[in-house]
Amino acid sequence: MRRFLAIGMWCLWAFAAMGSVVTRLVLVDAQSDRDIRPLEEGATIDLDAERGGVSLRAEVSGDVGSVRFLVDDRVVQTESTPPYAIAGDQTGDYAVWSVQPGRHRVRAVPYAGSSGGGTAGEPLEIGITVVGAAVSEGAGASRAGVVALEAVPAAVTMEPGTIELSGELKKWHTVTLAMGGPASSETSEPNPFLDLCLRVVFRNGDRVRVVPGYYAADGNAAESGAAAGNVWTAHFCPDAEGDWSWTVSFRQGAQVAVADDPAAGAPVVGLDGLSGTFSIGPTDKAGRDHRGKGMLRYVGQRYLQFAETGEWFLKCGADAPENFLAYADFDNTPDHGGRRKSWAAHAADWRAGDPTWRGGRGKGMIGALNYLAAEGLNAFSFIPMNLSGDDGNVFPYVTERGPYDRFDCSKLAQWEVVFRHADRLGLYLHFKTQETENELLLDNGDLGKDRRMYYRELIARFSHHLALNWNLGEEIDNATTAQKKSWARYFHETDPYQHHIVIHNGANHYDLLGPESALTGFSLQTDRTDFGNVHRQTLNYIRRSTAAGKTWVVACDEPGDATHALRPDADAGDSHEDGRKNGLWGNVMAGGAGLEWYFGYAHAHSDLTCEDFRSRDRWWDYCRYMLAFFDENAVPFWAMESHDELTSVEADYCFAKPGEVYVVYEKSGGPVALDLRGVEGLFEVMWYDPRNGGPLQAGTVREIAGGGMRDLGSAPGAQDADWVILVR
Repeated sequence: MRRFLAIGMWCLWAFAAMGSVVTRLVLVDAQSDRDIRPLEEGATIDLDAERGGVSLRAEVSGDVGSVRFLVDDRVVQTESTPPYAIAGDQTGDYAVWSVQPGRHRVRAVPYAGSSGGGTAGEPLEIGITVVGAAVSEGAGASRAGVVALEAVPAAVTMEPGTIELSGELKKWHTVTLAMGGPASSETSEPNPFLDLCLRVVFRNGDRVRVVPGYYAADGNAAESGAAAGNVWTAHFCPDAEGDWSWTVSFRQGAQVAVADDPAAGAPVVGLDGLSGTFSIGPTDKAGRDHRGKGMLRYVGQRYLQFAETGEWFLKCGADAPENFLAYADFDNTPDHGGRRKSWAAHAADWRAGDPTWRGGRGKGMIGALNYLAAEGLNAFSFIPMNLSGDDGNVFPYVTERGPYDRFDCSKLAQWEVVFRHADRLGLYLHFKTQETENELLLDNGDLGKDRRMYYRELIARFSHHLALNWNLGEEIDNATTAQKKSWARYFHETDPYQHHIVIHNGANHYDLLGPESALTGFSLQTDRTDFGNVHRQTLNYIRRSTAAGKTWVVACDEPGDATHALRPDADAGDSHEDGRKNGLWGNVMAGGAGLEWYFGYAHAHSDLTCEDFRSRDRWWDYCRYMLAFFDENAVPFWAMESHDELTSVEADYCFAKPGEVYVVYEKSGGPVALDLRGVEGLFEVMWYDPRNGGPLQAGTVREIAGGGMRDLGSAPGAQDADWVILVR
């Protein structure tokens, strides 16, 4: 008995010393969720024999908090709850592993903590051979979404030297030029992102657009998950009807993609110099769809303007969550801190005909955008690279560990699916390119190889979208003036459409003011619980920029303090009332370009954890009412300025084009007068309810005359509430 106990104690000690271990990998039928067989070194997986798709499960022993899967040294999944499956699962319903045919090394690494945290244990690594046709995740037994690919490296998916144009040949509609070029992969040498460079020059009369292209793997990577192929792509947004010509510039050589000289390197024989023509007709879109409005452009004033309609843009939308793109349905997205999102609360908002990828992925995120648009909002924000930041799950690269010169073709193509849908919904894309925690991650802040590559990839893939800004970074504190100016200059010179360029305050960035700066606006953050400094700070940057010789578009993209800011409807406190009075109307009545709303970290559905925009459903009503006031009542906000001195109540706001139209925001009710001294004529007085929206209403005074201080009368409803008074 003593001997048995001694042996038992030794076994327990050995088990504890061993820690976490992956003991074996098991092949699973993803359709039936039943085990097929354990896998050993050199195993072959026949995808044609497993028609419903497969997965792999890691079996473990010891104290395991998570398992990370790598395929060919690329992280593909981190699972924090069993079953530890290589493509994830929903309560035991295995997702299809979209492995490509060929030879692979699969490695499963156990960790003591969740999301790959804590001490790494003993991994298991095996070599496998995959044969047959790859199955897209979610394809099931029907084999929907099957994509036949040749095994790497023989990844020729388009006839070499051929050109295909796709998309509607209409003004403001994206035209995609795809060409069969050199076969490559995300990890090939020469590096397809760095050592080969595609540009396409599009011409229409005097119009010239030099559009950077990119390596697109098989040209269908959003659906196939491919990391290899020979398709090279450029997206073009035509801004004129008529005949356009195109000419290909395709260069090769060490780091040609980031060279200042467009003629660097040597031509790719047979591809460089290819040319052709196409004809563009008028757009047929209307309503919220940006393709009916045209490109949103900076025109030297306080507001952006749509090129087709001439409409001026006033935005209101969601700043949070900043890790919007940390989404489980995107390829190669880890789950550090358990912050990866499903957006399941919005899956029911997806509609038939809406896009998906990988056999049905993406419904939650697409539904979330549908919800924002249905609420009348027109903007949302995201950080496309938050490595070393608050979240750490979002990055465009093959691996989060660096080097940062290899991009994940399938993940970025899936982002593109989302952004195209946003365009059609009339949602402005706010690219916050980095945050203060990683502002020096690439090239120590300099405009070196890695930073140029990152910016170029964003521009090549996404600049064709019609309404967006490039934000140089959130809370930038450590970069030098020269570094910040070089970032802005690169975007300005490389983006063929010269989209709006802003920076978010950490520092005040007065060093970037003036006509020599490539910046066109400011992304304001404030720090008061009651949002009480939004109005003043908006005015500050408008007036400083104008005085410096280049008026900025000033939006408030993070109103409030970090702890609370805009709280959920169920726990609103004073944040909704204060946010409406001081934040929402505070910005627009200063001549600001609108707002995006931050969610404080101390509350549910926070800046990092929100997956349900309905958590602020009541709040979005206030935003919609504000936008409706200016739109439905034809208030010419673009021609108006802050004139708070014209109202008799110091705390109230006045926004006016003196002599023609005045908007007074009365915060707390009570009598208010408007200074019309030196103004002639009669003016109508109407009231608007910012709490409930609706039509204009008559108060106790219907008409006033210029020539003095004029009493505006009493509100048509609650006398102690906030009201908007329109005088014209």
